[in-house]
Amino acid sequence: MPFVNVKVAGQPLAQSQVASIQAGLTALMADILHKVGPLVGVLIEEVPRAGWSLGAAPVASAAQVDAIISAGTNTPEEKSRFIAETYQLLKTVLGAGLAEVSYVVIHEVPKDSWGYGGLTQAYRAERR
Repeated sequence: MPFVNVKVAGQPLAQSQVASIQAGLTALMADILHKVGPLVGVLIEEVPRAGWSLGAAPVASAAQVDAIISAGTNTPEEKSRFIAETYQLLKTVLGAGLAEVSYVVIHEVPKDSWGYGGLTQAYRAERR
């Protein structure tokens, strides 16, 4: 049950851009991090450009991606590839003006500390 939260500052997003980011991140989670596609949640949040700065200077376009996965399920190489391809996806969808300092963070959470449908990931893993 991976979850990805994307915050974007810049021009308002078209629905096609939101759909492209959601589909792209779902595919990257499945293809690179081996997550189950139908269980990948993606939330896109637009934030006011005035609320985002880099080095105390305003930005034209920036993003922050927080991906939550179960701890210990991916190699450093897989995580590195996910980060690189996620940034490239954002740059393709949001445009060349996307700030280089747009972070992609993978949060690894113990399996007994999260889940869905009232069941932890640890419980689900035990039952497999």
